[in-house]
Amino acid sequence: MPYLFTFKPLNVETMLKILPVLLLLTACSPTTYYIVRHGEKEAPGSAMGGDVALSAAGEQRALALRERLKTGRIQYIYSTDTRRTKGTARPLAEALGAGIETYNPRDTGFVRYVLGRGKANALIVGHSNTVDDLVNSFLGRTELQDLPDSAYSNLFIITRKGKKISYARERYGN
Repeated sequence: MPYLFTFKPLNVETMLKILPVLLLLTACSPTTYYIVRHGEKEAPGSAMGGDVALSAAGEQRALALRERLKTGRIQYIYSTDTRRTKGTARPLAEALGAGIETYNPRDTGFVRYVLGRGKANALIVGHSNTVDDLVNSFLGRTELQDLPDSAYSNLFIITRKGKKISYARERYGN
């Protein structure tokens, strides 16, 4: 069967002509940061003290997060060093073949670190009393206060395109 198209290798002159266009397209692509609180947790008082695992509802929420974000071109996944935050991030990390990088929620340089990684979409999993600090730091303004302890379904989406920053608050899971 004959081919409908033939392809010739690009010569240097052609490559130099299209390189600025490719760079422009890359420079204009947005970077998105998805920030969530961990899923529902087991009741306090477990053998692990304060580091409780996800409940069955939390595990379902983690699966819902995976489904919601699996096409989000996420390159980095960050989680605090607790069972419930890592459990929330794990299904997406496994689906993407990505690792989970732990961060200290008290580290005031964490947001600068994430921004310094360049144009790379990221998921960040935190806690009811740290998600607001993350969102506010990425936005450069106060948008949120501490989340209620019962709030698990919020998905905060911050998109940066050049100097423009947009913000959305969505829900995921049941």
